[in-house]
Amino acid sequence: MSNTHQNAPRNNNTNVAHRVATETKAAFKTTEFYIWLIISAGILIAAAVTDNGDDGQGFGADHAWQYVAIVTAAYILSRGIAKAGTRGHENHND
Repeated sequence: MSNTHQNAPRNNNTNVAHRVATETKAAFKTTEFYIWLIISAGILIAAAVTDNGDDGQGFGADHAWQYVAIVTAAYILSRGIAKAGTRGHENHND
């Protein structure tokens, strides 16, 4: 007699959760993304409502975009550090 269930799986439960390792959380799930978004919007709004003035000491578009670029570089650097040092886990149900 042969055993017909020799290669059958031991657990037929299809509701098993699988844990998948990822590097970090998605960028839009982090608080630093929202902080970057708020700060960048604040810089651009401040530049739009501030008068440049005759003496050239105002807060113009050139300064605003320079500060947005600096904030963006800091955000990218912080995401790189987060990805280099941690590993997150996500649970997926099949």
